Amino acid sequence: MRVSLFITCFNDTLFPQTGQATVTVLERLGHEVDFRPEQTCCGQMHSNSGYPREALTLVRRFVETYRDAPMIVVPSTSCTSTIRAQYPRLAAGDSALLAELDTIIPRVHEFTEFLTRVLEVEDVGAYYPHRVTYHASCNALRALKLGGAPRALLGAVRGMEFVDLADIEQCCGFGGTFAVKNAEVSTAMLTDKMRAVLATGAEVVTAGDNSCLMHIAGGLSRLQAGVRAMHIAEILACV
Repeated sequence: MRVSLFITCFNDTLFPQTGQATVTVLERLGHEVDFRPEQTCCGQMHSNSGYPREALTLVRRFVETYRDAPMIVVPSTSCTSTIRAQYPRLAAGDSALLAELDTIIPRVHEFTEFLTRVLEVEDVGAYYPHRVTYHASCNALRALKLGGAPRALLGAVRGMEFVDLADIEQCCGFGGTFAVKNAEVSTAMLTDKMRAVLATGAEVVTAGDNSCLMHIAGGLSRLQAGVRAMHIAEILACV
Protein backbone atom coordinates (compact mmCIF):
# COMPACT_ATOMS: atom_id res chain seq x y z
CA MET A 1 0.00 0.00 0.00
CA ARG A 2 1.18 3.54 -0.76
CA VAL A 3 0.94 5.87 2.24
CA SER A 4 1.58 9.60 2.59
CA LEU A 5 3.13 10.87 5.81
CA PHE A 6 1.80 14.09 7.29
CA ILE A 7 4.48 14.62 9.91
CA THR A 8 2.89 17.86 11.27
CA CYS A 9 4.88 21.06 11.78
CA PHE A 10 5.39 20.40 15.52
CA ASN A 11 7.06 17.06 14.87
CA ASP A 12 8.96 18.29 11.84
CA THR A 13 10.45 21.17 13.81
CA LEU A 14 11.04 19.62 17.24
CA PHE A 15 10.70 15.83 16.96
CA PRO A 16 11.75 14.73 13.45
CA GLN A 17 12.71 11.32 14.86
CA THR A 18 9.00 10.58 15.26
CA GLY A 19 8.42 10.92 11.54
CA GLN A 20 11.46 8.78 10.81
CA ALA A 21 10.18 6.11 13.20
CA THR A 22 6.74 6.17 11.58
CA VAL A 23 8.31 5.53 8.19
CA THR A 24 10.46 2.75 9.65
CA VAL A 25 7.45 0.90 11.03
CA LEU A 26 5.34 1.28 7.88
CA GLU A 27 8.17 0.18 5.59
CA ARG A 28 8.90 -2.79 7.85
CA LEU A 29 5.30 -3.84 7.29
CA GLY A 30 5.81 -3.67 3.53
CA HIS A 31 4.26 -0.31 2.68
CA GLU A 32 5.65 2.48 0.50
CA VAL A 33 5.74 5.88 2.22
CA ASP A 34 5.95 9.24 0.48
CA PHE A 35 6.77 12.57 2.08
CA ARG A 36 5.38 15.67 0.42
CA PRO A 37 7.71 18.62 1.10
CA GLU A 38 5.01 21.20 0.41
CA GLN A 39 3.16 20.19 3.59
CA THR A 40 3.16 22.67 6.48
CA CYS A 41 0.87 23.10 9.50
CA CYS A 42 -2.61 21.64 9.98
CA GLY A 43 -3.83 24.99 11.35
CA GLN A 44 -4.68 23.72 14.83
CA MET A 45 -2.89 26.55 16.62
CA HIS A 46 -4.60 29.19 14.49
CA SER A 47 -8.05 27.68 14.83
CA ASN A 48 -7.80 27.13 18.58
CA SER A 49 -6.49 30.67 19.12
CA GLY A 50 -9.30 32.44 17.25
CA TYR A 51 -7.76 32.93 13.80
CA PRO A 52 -10.12 30.99 11.50
CA ARG A 53 -9.14 32.90 8.35
CA GLU A 54 -5.49 31.96 8.76
CA ALA A 55 -6.48 28.38 9.62
CA LEU A 56 -8.61 28.15 6.48
CA THR A 57 -5.57 29.00 4.35
CA LEU A 58 -3.86 25.94 5.82
CA VAL A 59 -6.93 23.78 5.27
CA ARG A 60 -6.76 24.64 1.57
CA ARG A 61 -3.03 23.89 1.51
CA PHE A 62 -3.62 20.49 3.12
CA VAL A 63 -6.23 19.68 0.48
CA GLU A 64 -3.93 20.75 -2.34
CA THR A 65 -1.08 18.68 -0.92
CA TYR A 66 -2.97 15.45 -0.26
CA ARG A 67 -5.77 15.56 -2.83
CA ASP A 68 -4.47 12.46 -4.63
CA ALA A 69 -3.05 10.59 -1.61
CA PRO A 70 -4.67 7.16 -1.15
CA MET A 71 -3.90 7.13 2.60
CA ILE A 72 -2.55 9.83 4.93
CA VAL A 73 -0.93 8.77 8.20
CA VAL A 74 -0.44 11.31 11.00
CA PRO A 75 1.74 10.61 14.09
CA SER A 76 -0.23 13.13 16.15
CA THR A 77 -3.60 12.65 17.83
CA SER A 78 -4.27 16.39 18.12
CA CYS A 79 -3.54 17.17 14.47
CA THR A 80 -5.64 14.22 13.30
CA SER A 81 -8.48 15.48 15.46
CA THR A 82 -8.10 18.98 14.02
CA ILE A 83 -8.41 17.68 10.47
CA ARG A 84 -11.47 15.59 11.21
CA ALA A 85 -13.37 17.85 13.57
CA GLN A 86 -12.32 21.40 12.70
CA TYR A 87 -11.75 21.37 8.95
CA PRO A 88 -15.44 21.03 8.01
CA ARG A 89 -16.34 23.88 10.36
CA LEU A 90 -13.58 26.10 9.02
CA ALA A 91 -14.63 25.37 5.44
CA ALA A 92 -18.33 26.07 6.03
CA GLY A 93 -19.63 28.25 3.24
CA ASP A 94 -17.22 26.90 0.64
CA SER A 95 -19.13 24.04 -0.95
CA ALA A 96 -16.29 23.03 -3.27
CA LEU A 97 -13.81 22.80 -0.40
CA LEU A 98 -16.30 20.88 1.75
CA ALA A 99 -16.81 18.39 -1.07
CA GLU A 100 -13.06 17.81 -1.29
CA LEU A 101 -12.83 17.38 2.47
CA ASP A 102 -15.57 14.75 2.30
CA THR A 103 -13.29 12.67 0.10
CA ILE A 104 -10.00 13.36 1.92
CA ILE A 105 -10.93 13.13 5.62
CA PRO A 106 -11.88 9.41 5.49
CA ARG A 107 -8.34 8.75 4.24
CA VAL A 108 -6.68 10.52 7.19
CA HIS A 109 -5.59 8.18 9.98
CA GLU A 110 -3.72 8.63 13.22
CA PHE A 111 -0.67 6.34 13.32
CA THR A 112 -1.83 3.73 15.86
CA GLU A 113 -5.33 3.78 14.41
CA PHE A 114 -3.92 3.07 10.95
CA LEU A 115 -1.94 0.11 12.24
CA THR A 116 -4.70 -1.51 14.26
CA ARG A 117 -7.88 -0.60 12.38
CA VAL A 118 -6.80 -0.26 8.75
CA LEU A 119 -3.92 -2.74 8.55
CA GLU A 120 -5.35 -4.82 11.44
CA VAL A 121 -1.87 -5.30 12.88
CA GLU A 122 -0.82 -5.26 16.53
CA ASP A 123 2.58 -6.96 16.44
CA VAL A 124 4.93 -4.82 14.32
CA GLY A 125 8.05 -6.79 15.24
CA ALA A 126 9.32 -4.37 17.89
CA TYR A 127 11.72 -5.16 20.73
CA TYR A 128 12.16 -2.70 23.58
CA PRO A 129 13.41 -4.12 26.91
CA HIS A 130 12.28 -1.34 29.24
CA ARG A 131 9.55 -0.59 31.77
CA VAL A 132 7.01 1.65 30.00
CA THR A 133 3.76 3.42 30.83
CA TYR A 134 1.31 5.06 28.43
CA HIS A 135 -0.37 8.46 28.62
CA ALA A 136 -3.57 8.76 26.57
CA SER A 137 -3.98 12.28 25.22
CA CYS A 138 -7.37 13.97 25.45
CA ASN A 139 -7.72 13.79 21.67
CA ALA A 140 -6.86 10.09 21.64
CA LEU A 141 -9.51 9.37 24.25
CA ARG A 142 -12.32 11.74 23.42
CA ALA A 143 -12.00 12.93 19.84
CA LEU A 144 -10.50 9.93 18.06
CA LYS A 145 -11.75 7.30 20.52
CA LEU A 146 -8.69 5.14 20.00
CA GLY A 147 -9.61 2.95 22.95
CA GLY A 148 -7.17 0.12 23.47
CA ALA A 149 -5.35 0.43 20.12
CA PRO A 150 -2.12 1.97 21.49
CA ARG A 151 -2.15 -0.42 24.44
CA ALA A 152 -2.50 -3.42 22.12
CA LEU A 153 0.49 -2.30 20.07
CA LEU A 154 2.61 -1.82 23.18
CA GLY A 155 1.48 -5.14 24.59
CA ALA A 156 2.94 -6.91 21.57
CA VAL A 157 6.40 -5.36 21.98
CA ARG A 158 8.92 -8.02 22.96
CA GLY A 159 10.96 -7.49 26.09
CA MET A 160 8.78 -4.66 27.38
CA GLU A 161 7.37 -4.48 30.88
CA PHE A 162 4.20 -2.43 30.53
CA VAL A 163 2.64 -0.68 33.54
CA ASP A 164 -0.82 0.89 33.42
CA LEU A 165 -1.02 4.59 34.31
CA ALA A 166 -3.48 5.54 37.05
CA ASP A 167 -6.17 8.08 36.14
CA ILE A 168 -5.29 7.71 32.49
CA GLU A 169 -8.35 9.72 31.49
CA GLN A 170 -6.96 12.85 33.14
CA CYS A 171 -5.47 15.61 30.95
CA CYS A 172 -1.75 16.39 31.28
CA GLY A 173 -2.50 20.12 31.31
CA PHE A 174 -0.83 21.15 28.06
CA GLY A 175 -3.67 21.94 25.67
CA GLY A 176 -1.53 24.16 23.43
CA THR A 177 -2.12 27.78 24.34
CA PHE A 178 -4.03 26.63 27.45
CA ALA A 179 -0.67 26.03 29.16
CA VAL A 180 0.33 29.62 28.36
CA LYS A 181 -2.92 31.36 29.20
CA ASN A 182 -3.67 29.26 32.30
CA ALA A 183 -0.20 28.45 33.55
CA GLU A 184 -1.10 27.79 37.18
CA VAL A 185 -3.94 25.41 36.33
CA SER A 186 -1.78 23.72 33.71
CA THR A 187 1.04 23.22 36.21
CA ALA A 188 -1.33 21.73 38.77
CA MET A 189 -2.64 19.25 36.18
CA LEU A 190 0.90 18.42 35.12
CA THR A 191 1.85 17.76 38.76
CA ASP A 192 -0.93 15.17 39.04
CA LYS A 193 0.16 13.53 35.80
CA MET A 194 3.82 13.38 36.84
CA ARG A 195 2.83 11.87 40.18
CA ALA A 196 0.96 9.12 38.34
CA VAL A 197 3.89 8.49 35.98
CA LEU A 198 6.41 8.28 38.82
CA ALA A 199 4.17 5.89 40.75
CA THR A 200 4.52 3.33 37.95
CA GLY A 201 8.29 3.14 38.32
CA ALA A 202 8.53 3.35 34.53
CA GLU A 203 11.72 4.25 32.71
CA VAL A 204 9.75 5.65 29.79
CA VAL A 205 6.39 7.38 29.35
CA THR A 206 4.92 7.18 25.87
CA ALA A 207 1.96 8.66 24.01
CA GLY A 208 0.72 9.30 20.50
CA ASP A 209 1.21 13.05 20.68
CA ASN A 210 4.50 14.84 21.21
CA SER A 211 2.85 17.99 22.52
CA CYS A 212 1.69 16.11 25.61
CA LEU A 213 5.04 14.37 25.88
CA MET A 214 6.95 17.65 25.65
CA HIS A 215 4.88 19.03 28.53
CA ILE A 216 5.31 15.93 30.68
CA ALA A 217 9.00 15.58 29.83
CA GLY A 218 9.64 19.20 30.75
CA GLY A 219 8.18 18.68 34.19
CA LEU A 220 10.00 15.40 34.76
CA SER A 221 13.33 16.89 33.68
CA ARG A 222 12.97 19.72 36.16
CA LEU A 223 12.48 17.10 38.85
CA GLN A 224 15.49 15.20 37.52
CA ALA A 225 13.26 12.15 37.72
CA GLY A 226 15.20 10.09 35.19
CA VAL A 227 12.07 9.18 33.20
CA ARG A 228 12.25 9.62 29.43
CA ALA A 229 9.39 10.54 27.11
CA MET A 230 9.15 8.78 23.73
CA HIS A 231 6.49 8.85 21.04
CA ILE A 232 4.91 5.43 20.56
CA ALA A 233 6.18 5.29 16.96
CA GLU A 234 9.76 5.49 18.23
CA ILE A 235 9.21 2.51 20.53
CA LEU A 236 7.53 0.49 17.78
CA ALA A 237 10.45 1.23 15.45
CA CYS A 238 12.94 -0.43 17.81
CA VAL A 239 14.11 -3.95 17.02
